[in-house]
Amino acid sequence: MQNEGQLVIFELADQLYALPIQDTQEIIRMTDITNVPNTRDYVEGIINLRGSIVPVINLNRRLGLSVKDYDDSSRIIVVEYSGQKVGMIVDNVHEVGRYTSDEVDPPVVDGDNVDFISGVVKKGDDLWLLLNLAKVL
Repeated sequence: MQNEGQLVIFELADQLYALPIQDTQEIIRMTDITNVPNTRDYVEGIINLRGSIVPVINLNRRLGLSVKDYDDSSRIIVVEYSGQKVGMIVDNVHEVGRYTSDEVDPPVVDGDNVDFISGVVKKGDDLWLLLNLAKVL
């Protein structure tokens, strides 16, 4: 029997990525981000999300991808990991997609950032790279 799940599908540097929907708290439009000095280069700063201070990272920069200017398509995906909310800036959020365990393959390449990817989902002609939140955060 195949396990079925839902993924949030988003774009980084013209490639589709995915996160399990259960890891996603919410998706918000870009907002003012307060810079915090002396943080890692991929940390954009912090935001006030309904009274909670949430750190925000630039996911393109974190994964070593090309970084584009923020526009009307840019979004912040808020996730919770180890009890801490974190915002991740992405180029665009496409959809919530369904997948089955039969459609997931392990990553097939080696490299410094391959740990950030836990698998590849094949959907028709599309490939969705599954993010490994534990490694990214």
